[in-house]
Amino acid sequence: MVSDGTGWTAEHSVNAALGQFEHCLVDRVCPVSTHLFSGIDDVERLMEVIKQAAKEGAMLVYTLADPSMAESAKQACQLWGIPSADILGPITESIASHLGVSPSGLPRWARGRSSSLSEDYFRRIEAVEFTIKQDDGALPENLHKADIVLAGVSRTGKTPLSIYLSQKGYKVANVPIVMNVKLPSALFEIDPEKVFGLTINAVVLHTIRSARSRTLGFAEDIRSNYSEMDHVKEELEFAAKIFAQNPVWPVIEVTGKAIEETAAIVLRLFHDRKNRCSMPRISKRY
Repeated sequence: MVSDGTGWTAEHSVNAALGQFEHCLVDRVCPVSTHLFSGIDDVERLMEVIKQAAKEGAMLVYTLADPSMAESAKQACQLWGIPSADILGPITESIASHLGVSPSGLPRWARGRSSSLSEDYFRRIEAVEFTIKQDDGALPENLHKADIVLAGVSRTGKTPLSIYLSQKGYKVANVPIVMNVKLPSALFEIDPEKVFGLTINAVVLHTIRSARSRTLGFAEDIRSNYSEMDHVKEELEFAAKIFAQNPVWPVIEVTGKAIEETAAIVLRLFHDRKNRCSMPRISKRY
């Protein structure tokens, strides 16, 4: 994978595509290894990578904003018989045709780009800093400043989901739901449309908590109160009652979902509501 920037687009596109081949990758019938070359911004370095790909019998996947760089990659791959895929070029050409505007041909982080990217960068930094400070119910007085608020019992993935969303520029707070512990009043005073409930299958949660309590070396009495199945079920039922009392909060079932999948659901609902698109399917699980 070759990119003139961070390589995020190339890497995620390849990983998404490889997900279609689990039937052979998992059984190691056709094992695949990948390598990312980021920041490739001159033809000489590009040719070195392509030569290496030719020696190793590899495929080249690239995201190169400069049309001349992309054309060089295409021609070199054809010359040396290397299978290749240009991820950025075709969609850029389609958008240019639709808008009637020529693309800049500059990598996203090039100096010649407008300041909007810098503003976006600092917005993300601010979002990450906010999210870290708001982790695990901290500073409930700041909940009204959050773009998104996540609520759920322990080990439903609130923190990693919060951090993932913050890296996309959203200020996220997460609030743990614990039996016999009063939730902050601010949670019920803020706009309910920015609150999202997280739930999980009891058996899966029990497994996760059991492993967690062993890893942390919890004492037996604490372990039983945290990871025993009866307690897990009670806590999930307690959370379900709170969700039922707040029907505007969508409840997202995170069992078996990757962080990216849950984040995609949160953001779809968030933007549907913000833009008043279609339906919000209130009070249903996702």
